[in-house]
Amino acid sequence: MNRLNHVAIIMDGNGRWGLKNKNSRNAGHREGLNTVEEIIKESIKNKIKFLTLFTFSTENWKRPKKEINFLFNLLENFLLNKIDELNKQNVKLKIIGLKNFSLKLNKLLIQSENKTKKNNRLQINLALNYGSKNELLNAFKSLRKFKKKITEKNFVKYLQTSNIPDPDILIRTGNTQRLSNFLLWQLAYTEIFFEKKLWPDFNKKDFRKIINKFKSIKRNYGKI
Repeated sequence: MNRLNHVAIIMDGNGRWGLKNKNSRNAGHREGLNTVEEIIKESIKNKIKFLTLFTFSTENWKRPKKEINFLFNLLENFLLNKIDELNKQNVKLKIIGLKNFSLKLNKLLIQSENKTKKNNRLQINLALNYGSKNELLNAFKSLRKFKKKITEKNFVKYLQTSNIPDPDILIRTGNTQRLSNFLLWQLAYTEIFFEKKLWPDFNKKDFRKIINKFKSIKRNYGKI
């Protein structure tokens, strides 16, 4: 039986859910946050140590400004209202990506990381303003800058996920089958599950089903 240590999720389908059910993309983002909370609780129950959520990509800046502002306000409210609860549950928050948001949001992100940095029950990695191609380029630039030999061991030290094990599972909801510039290096041997459900419709039962399927998969890593 495979041990499940790290789950990564591309939470796709909020906007489509909102337009379909509430005639508003923002309503879908709000509903999707409820799914986030449910999956966090289920991750704790299943003793998963790392949960990485693709929250906002470098490409998402192309969206309408009103939608972007709504997303960041939603994130701010989540941190203000939930960070103490997460801290009590021994949950650590880490941001991967570039922190070049508003002064208010940047400050809140740093405070949230600092408040929870000693926790070790579950580490939630929020991929914010994150793009894997940019991460890989910056890692190579760092190797050259510090005149390090190009090896896998040296290279991973300069990734934003250094000290985080590679994901065992990637889940992408929304009936789309692509990686969308997410953890391209780290997903080399990850088991990938594409779900037809939109993110707000994804629930703990769906999550458990994937976990149970993963545990029975034979993982060869190139061996017979």
